[in-house]
Amino acid sequence: MPPDKSIAHRSALLSAISEGTSQIVNYPSSADPQSTLSCLRQLGIEHEEEDGILYVHGKGLNGLQAPNKPLDCGNSGTTMRLISGILAGQDFDSTLVGDPSLSKRPMARIANPLKEMGASIELTEGHAPVHIKGNPDLQGITYELPVASAQVKSCVLLAGLYAADETTVIESKSSRDHTERMLGLSVFSLGSQKHISIRKGHRIPARTWSVPRDFSAAAFFLTAGCIVPNSELRLQGVGLNTTRSAFLNVLQAMGGQITIENEREFAGEPIADLVVRSSSLNSVKVDGELVPILIDEVPILSVAAAFASGRTEIRDAHELRVKETDRIDAMVKNLRLMGADVEEFEDGLAITGGQPLKGATVDCYDDHRIAMAMGIAGLRAQGETTIKDAHFASVSFPDFWDQLDEMAA
Repeated sequence: MPPDKSIAHRSALLSAISEGTSQIVNYPSSADPQSTLSCLRQLGIEHEEEDGILYVHGKGLNGLQAPNKPLDCGNSGTTMRLISGILAGQDFDSTLVGDPSLSKRPMARIANPLKEMGASIELTEGHAPVHIKGNPDLQGITYELPVASAQVKSCVLLAGLYAADETTVIESKSSRDHTERMLGLSVFSLGSQKHISIRKGHRIPARTWSVPRDFSAAAFFLTAGCIVPNSELRLQGVGLNTTRSAFLNVLQAMGGQITIENEREFAGEPIADLVVRSSSLNSVKVDGELVPILIDEVPILSVAAAFASGRTEIRDAHELRVKETDRIDAMVKNLRLMGADVEEFEDGLAITGGQPLKGATVDCYDDHRIAMAMGIAGLRAQGETTIKDAHFASVSFPDFWDQLDEMAA
């Protein structure tokens, strides 16, 4: 499995604003994390790779330099949203741009709390380009997340490094907790809410970061192992952070024969080896607080549902409408082309599984997770499946098709 993108982005950003040289083991070559490195290079952060280790020469919280052109975030929403929190507290101005897909994604969700902190942010109809007028005199705020979003939470916490007094983020529904783990922040639970706080100047020492294998990438092969007859796959060293791995529990609840072996910790993150075998899957209902912690896995969950007996319903997944593409619409259209019985809702979809799929020509809509999900569906479809623009898988998993071909052979 490729390295975990979410942890990789954060390790590079925290290394850049730390004091001294940090080492990142297992930094991914995929497009999104490379966009983060490219932006940091424009901000004066030197880095080089040697023997599989990325060395990032940090300049401290206030050592970044003004870029001489817009910072290109490519397709990476994580890059754009997280680095905005850091740039809001600088003494220079900056502009963030992205590809056509990223330029359609909502950025008001980060602009609003940053403005409350005293930053000057200009958007184009709520989207990128993001123009940031730096303000080293930000003010700490208490901000309750209107949607469960690790990217918005992380943006506000990173801006809190530059804000007077204390900055607190309150979340009612859990989201990925890598940022607070990596910053060593205290998390207090009050009823159903979590309060995460940070103070100006929170020290970030240079250190060695180790990036575990990406659970979101593993999800595709876990599903393949379940739906393809006579399969047995072992996926080694996969990150099992509980705010990331809910899909594992869902797949097991559907009847997936998955065992967890060799559990250990890797740079503060739980990891394990996963063994998956062919399974008879049953339907399940997914909604509520479960959705934010498996939002990226909904496309491949939809594929699993197409091969499960009964009606699987996925609700409360509005966020899928504003990902790299409208993933609800994409999966509904593609699965219907393959003959699946699919119902679409504003906040999700329902799939009645158990009937054979047929090969078809489908579109990934420039979205890496749609491309890979349809590749897994094609393993069990009758006849040939063609995926348009399948190269988009490289955004998160550069050798996905080679890996899949090797397994299928």
